[in-house]
Amino acid sequence: MTSVDGSDGWHHVQDGPFAGWLTWPADPFETLSGPFYFRTEADGTAHGVFVPVNKHLNGHGIVHGGALLTFADTMAGSILQLTLNGQLGVTVTLNSEFVGAGLPNASIEATGHVVRATRSLVFVQGLLSQEGQPILTFSSVLKKVNPN
Repeated sequence: MTSVDGSDGWHHVQDGPFAGWLTWPADPFETLSGPFYFRTEADGTAHGVFVPVNKHLNGHGIVHGGALLTFADTMAGSILQLTLNGQLGVTVTLNSEFVGAGLPNASIEATGHVVRATRSLVFVQGLLSQEGQPILTFSSVLKKVNPN
């Protein structure tokens, strides 16, 4: 993957299947867990994607719940940043419901939006799906932080 460093901390993917998407390499755990890709759609909805490979699977050959939760948590932070002009936050809560199984080698997509933003907290909701089928719903509360 070839990327260009952005002054906002995002890396802009220049080639490959996710050219035009963004990554957030500032978090070593997310980098190790992913790669995860993000963008904002024309309607303002945040969109994420990752392709599960062997390292994301459990002993039954399906995507491990921990990998899905990591992606959901990462997506919640990305929803905050992408829709609130770079605002940073830390997770206060992450609630989820597993509603399907993820399979290897097929993109898992995430969509989500800010439900409400207060002075210090942001409430988000999202959905992970694969090939049009929902596999996990999530909601999260993030506390806004100042990076300085």
